[in-house]
Amino acid sequence: MSMDSYENKVFKEMVQWNEKMLRSPSKGNRFTKGIQDRINNMIPEKAHQIITLTIEKMVKAVLFSSKYITTPLRKEGSLQIREAYIKRTIRHYKNAATVEGAITGAGGILMGFADFPAFLAIKIKMLFEIAALYGFNVKDYRERLFILHIFQISFCSQQKRNKQVEKIENWKSYSDSLPADVDDFDWRSFQQEYRDYIDLAKMAQLIPVIGAVVGAIANNKLTEQLGQTALNCYRNRYFKQDKLD
Repeated sequence: MSMDSYENKVFKEMVQWNEKMLRSPSKGNRFTKGIQDRINNMIPEKAHQIITLTIEKMVKAVLFSSKYITTPLRKEGSLQIREAYIKRTIRHYKNAATVEGAITGAGGILMGFADFPAFLAIKIKMLFEIAALYGFNVKDYRERLFILHIFQISFCSQQKRNKQVEKIENWKSYSDSLPADVDDFDWRSFQQEYRDYIDLAKMAQLIPVIGAVVGAIANNKLTEQLGQTALNCYRNRYFKQDKLD
């Protein structure tokens, strides 16, 4: 496919992003991951089961709820026009997440715990809108699993990220091998990586007084990170000529 100047620009950005995501884990990455694994090994199996089930139910409730499918599919328009709308969408949800983080952070421990499902809903709603603006129909089960993979790339260790990016780069063929039932998804791995990644960023949100500031900053940065990950994941599909609906 021939590319215009904007497509050339974002193609180079995507290649740089892919290279960054596929780097070998640094010593710091491996050290941090090793500590997290040891901590997880110390947690009783029953606790892991409860946490996994809780996060699985929470994510599925949001991800597979039709009420979040509100943005109409964008079936025409250049990549530049689509991404102009998408970047505006990311800014909108960054602002919403920042306010939500500040409010729950100011409320101390109890409100801090309420941040998890609220922030999760904001992030998934943003991804639904991004998918629709690129022209992908999230009513399709596989498109919702694609969103889960975007989550995993955004909030996981470098070791896990390498494998997930390879799947994204070859999504068309990989999606044919996806489980027929979402219950077959590896929820245990998903919840551990997600929890391990955001714990350090979010734990200080539970501290009185500074919680509001920490919550606002953490939510802002994590939403921006997720938005940029989504941009590059969908760009991978665009440039591989993965047909838009």
